Amino acid sequence: MIPVTKNVLLASADCVAIDAVAARMMGFDPMGHDFIRLAHERGLGTGRTEEIEIVGDGDAAAENWRFHTGDNAASSVGKLMWFGPLRWFQRLMFHTPIVYLFILASAVYHDYVWYPTRGKRVVNEWLATSPWGRLFAEYAPQGR
Repeated sequence: MIPVTKNVLLASADCVAIDAVAARMMGFDPMGHDFIRLAHERGLGTGRTEEIEIVGDGDAAAENWRFHTGDNAASSVGKLMWFGPLRWFQRLMFHTPIVYLFILASAVYHDYVWYPTRGKRVVNEWLATSPWGRLFAEYAPQGR
């Protein structure tokens, strides 16, 4: 997780459409993301970017930043259990209360391992070096 400044502001009354446009700008197929596709199919908003009217800077909205996702230990194990040779194990691990152990492990890792050892440094660097970070810091309550 590395912040990337793009100096683009998106706004919409349709939360599905704004996610779809943001996903496309990042280089992803919006309808390839279940949360956007399902919301679109259920009429919660517009997920197909060709159906979305862009008002403002159309060139910026057409940008493709070619972001990519990577695998970590959790996603690699998840793929093995959902799609790989450990599929038979999926029902036990994800359809019973055992799933709460994964949620707890994620919370512990991100809040007590990743953030203190790496994330805090990333956030502090962003706050200090990014114009957006400095602006964000101005909104922080005084005395903290």
